[in-house]
Amino acid sequence: MTCDRESRAEQPSDTDARRAGVRWYASGLRFECTGCGHCCTGGDGYVWMDLEEIQVLAHRLSLSIDDFGRRYLRRIGQRYALLERRPGGDCVFLRDNRCSVYEARPRQCANFPFWPAYLKSPEAWAAAARECEGIRDEAPLVHRVEIERLCPPPSVGFAHDVAAGGE
Repeated sequence: MTCDRESRAEQPSDTDARRAGVRWYASGLRFECTGCGHCCTGGDGYVWMDLEEIQVLAHRLSLSIDDFGRRYLRRIGQRYALLERRPGGDCVFLRDNRCSVYEARPRQCANFPFWPAYLKSPEAWAAAARECEGIRDEAPLVHRVEIERLCPPPSVGFAHDVAAGGE
């Protein structure tokens, strides 16, 4: 899937672009959230939360941090992730295919689909598009600067670990 409507043959190869230090998505990517809730459902994974995000959600739900943690978090090593509902692995905050804490949702959720795993290559982005109806040719163009604000490239110190499966 290309960002503009040029054919792949008219564009430099991804390998050439990487060698030149140009991100494959330098022209931007097309995405607009449709609110379908599909990104909040199915499969195992992790929605990682830092202390600031935990505090924001606890406050939003009128809970102490400890109560919020007992009800909505699981510890994975030294990190915290939101619980999932079983069966199916849906996010604990998904209600009627909508996020019940949308205004206070974790950064990882707000940044979807601009995650390192999906920005690795055009093929990874195309795989994300098969799962996300908001990635489509008719969607508005999200410029490279905005993409990198949401998901800073490793060369500028990206510390989030939001790759598929929490790896």
